[in-house]
Amino acid sequence: MKEVLIDKVVVNMGVGADPEQMKKSEQIIKLITNKSPVKTSSDKRIPDWGVRPGVHLGLKVTLRKEDAAKFLKDAFVAKDNKILARNFDKEGNFGFGIREHIDLPGIKYDPKLGIIGLDVLITLKKRGYRVKHRKIGKAKIGIKQRVKKEEAIEFVKSMGVEVA
Repeated sequence: MKEVLIDKVVVNMGVGADPEQMKKSEQIIKLITNKSPVKTSSDKRIPDWGVRPGVHLGLKVTLRKEDAAKFLKDAFVAKDNKILARNFDKEGNFGFGIREHIDLPGIKYDPKLGIIGLDVLITLKKRGYRVKHRKIGKAKIGIKQRVKKEEAIEFVKSMGVEVA
């Protein structure tokens, strides 16, 4: 029950309001993850940036199980198997950015699509965490069952990644 597992990996791209750039980013994220992305939209109005509620500004894909583990290994290779300790929060989740999507292994540069960066956000869990989210018999998670920052760092180190 104390084994740390990957709950999900969220791949996120902030694109902006340009529809052409959104189409290119959608193709890139499909190429990288083999999944269809979900468009994210704004909730607030920011007139200086030309943002209003309902405008699609980004894309995201949630990966779980084997897809998440495979993508995470490739993402660590793109970061030269190094991650900073400040990228972890106190709940054991962590994230990092990849400046260019072509840094991922197996991805070739396509001049029609260009180069776009992305964010990778990882949520870790321990077995039995489902009791927090289930519909019937919902319960609180004890302190020992939560993933701590130190446990998350050890989990990442066990994957062969250096934490500085």
